[in-house]
Amino acid sequence: MEIVHKLEITSKKSQVSVEEWRTRTELAALYRLAAAHGWDDGIATHISARVPGPDHHFLINPFGLFFEEINASSLVKIDLDGNIVDGSPYKINAAGFTIHSAVHAAREDALCVIHLHTVNGTAVSIQEDGLLPLSQGAMAIYADIAYHEYEGVAIDLSERERLVADLGDKNLMILRNHGTLTVGETCADAWMRMFALEKACETQIKALSGGVPVHQPATGIPARVAEQVLAFGRNIGEASWPATLRWLDRRDPSYRD
Repeated sequence: MEIVHKLEITSKKSQVSVEEWRTRTELAALYRLAAAHGWDDGIATHISARVPGPDHHFLINPFGLFFEEINASSLVKIDLDGNIVDGSPYKINAAGFTIHSAVHAAREDALCVIHLHTVNGTAVSIQEDGLLPLSQGAMAIYADIAYHEYEGVAIDLSERERLVADLGDKNLMILRNHGTLTVGETCADAWMRMFALEKACETQIKALSGGVPVHQPATGIPARVAEQVLAFGRNIGEASWPATLRWLDRRDPSYRD
């Protein structure tokens, strides 16, 4: 097998609409952000975004590339049947198609979907009680989390119906014995939800491994926190996204290619 040390990917900027290029750039940023936080899993797991326009097409990662290699031009555009519609030379991961096509087809508001297999997120998915409303971060998202039972590697298309039924109108999901998932109307929304979920999971794992009893919040406080965050939560995501992209640009702006 020939070893390629540097990918040569032809730019698609002149081949797509301004709106699609913007989506490609922001989605590529999510892949680089996940890699920068150590949330990638080799060539596994997936992040997708719907392409603006009348066609129900969405972008997803090319199978075989690490998250740190993905840029706007390498993303693969597919339809809800898994057909590649942009002439990409890359294939896609079957499990990624199953999960992401299910959510995109069922939720018109789920324009971006993030699915990860992080250590902390997966560890919480294994714990019987799932995410506990112990930290402020966990309380903020606790009421918006759905759960889906593990059915094996997600290559059975029939699982899509059960997955979206479990997701319902929630925006975060813990996939039992598997990992985490968030959705958003924008890449920024989905990212902030995943950032909050992963931080809450990490905090829980560390707290429960401390060897001492944990302090439970007073009755009614988790619900109150969730209401408080709902009142201004979207503003946080919108305000922080430009700063997040600047942070990424300072490290490696090649995701924009």
